[in-house]
Amino acid sequence: MQEQNRQEKRSATTGRKGAPPPTFVERVAVLALRIWRPAGSVLAVALAGMLMWHVVSGKHGLSVWQQKRTQDKQLRQEIDGLEQENARLRERVQKLKTDPHAIEREARERLHYAKPGEVIYSLPPDPPSPNPHANK
Repeated sequence: MQEQNRQEKRSATTGRKGAPPPTFVERVAVLALRIWRPAGSVLAVALAGMLMWHVVSGKHGLSVWQQKRTQDKQLRQEIDGLEQENARLRERVQKLKTDPHAIEREARERLHYAKPGEVIYSLPPDPPSPNPHANK
């Protein structure tokens, strides 16, 4: 009775009645079929992890994109400031070309010109103030 139960168990596991045990090649094939799905899942998870790392930290990743975005904002602000300064300087040049009062003011300030009968006094520049923290 026990012998018959053992044969039934063996035939249920091998799928053959009274057949010899599977060969090495057959066992490797069965093992490969069992391992294939979990190994594929592990491989898919690893590839997804690598892709996620590349998207965040890669050469063209999110962190680089954020740095470039910040740099772009700073450069746009600088460009706006320079455009405003250019507009102010263009206006000043236009006034110096056409407005006699602007020409006179510029000649008096920069070139120290005076009208007849005026005296210009030039004062020496203020001496630099001593730094009170330098002596400590």
